[in-house]
Amino acid sequence: MKALILEKPADVLTNPLKMVEMDRPVPGPEQILVKVKVCGVCRTDLHTVEGELGLPRLPVIPGHQVVGEVEELGPGATLFSIGDRVGAAWLNSTCGACGYCRSGKENLCEAARFTGYHVDGGYAEYAVVPEGFAYLIPEGFPDLQAAPLLCAGIIGYRALKRTCIKKGGRLGIYGFGASAHVTIQVARHWGCEVYVVSRAVSHLALAEELGAVWTGGSGQRPPVRLNASINFTPAGEVVREALESLDKGGSLVNAGIYMSPIPPLDYEKHLFNEKDLRSVTANTREDGRELMELAPRIPIHTTVKPYPFEAANAALNDLKADRMNGSGVLEIG
Repeated sequence: MKALILEKPADVLTNPLKMVEMDRPVPGPEQILVKVKVCGVCRTDLHTVEGELGLPRLPVIPGHQVVGEVEELGPGATLFSIGDRVGAAWLNSTCGACGYCRSGKENLCEAARFTGYHVDGGYAEYAVVPEGFAYLIPEGFPDLQAAPLLCAGIIGYRALKRTCIKKGGRLGIYGFGASAHVTIQVARHWGCEVYVVSRAVSHLALAEELGAVWTGGSGQRPPVRLNASINFTPAGEVVREALESLDKGGSLVNAGIYMSPIPPLDYEKHLFNEKDLRSVTANTREDGRELMELAPRIPIHTTVKPYPFEAANAALNDLKADRMNGSGVLEIG
């Protein structure tokens, strides 16, 4: 099969992903072999490829927003049938026995393994996925439109839940990329007013199209106090800005896997009056199942920019330079 591998982290300007021919993987017990149709391009892939996240193994095939068809069942695999359309996300496996796993917090499992990081991901013609960590793709979602749901969507959905925002609440969104453009649709479905801050004019236009009541450029402050906010940017200085715009008792959730250093906080200005500062670490399978059920009911419409399989390096460069509206998706199958 053809696959894009990362042999050594490097600036995406150097086109570090290399196309190679390799043996098709074989599914093990309770695993499925997926013939990959498309794979979303995520900011986590960018952090991985450029070495901002330490990699547990090299070489590795990146990609964790995988949509494809089940081509082969491993021994004991019974949850899917040949030909089923399935997706694979960032969370690839957990121990299932620790306190985190038993209490519904499997995303915090110390033994968690992640797709395109610990195990080979979806920048390839085939991928092996544990059947218990695969998702049936809802009918009515074409492959391209389904891919962003599998990380951008799930992480944004978990972040939104962790804000604890109520119906009719005022929600701030900082950074308006792949996750945010799905999250705003869920928030609007919940009856929230959404205020968006982003440095890209095209992103602000998309936010307005999707129902934002106010948009502003980088550094601008929303015209009202917010009940909750989500920071999708990797910029630590945004944390201070977002906290300053929260109302009393508000919460800020940071949804990225990587962030530059956060500048010093002033307790009275940024945290007093019972403001909460939270983060998101991966997702649980329950988050994914809830979103897959909710997506066709809203219905969520994802904005995607397709790229040929061999153009993955170009896609990552566009992502880094904010030249991508919504989510980039590699067409592989």
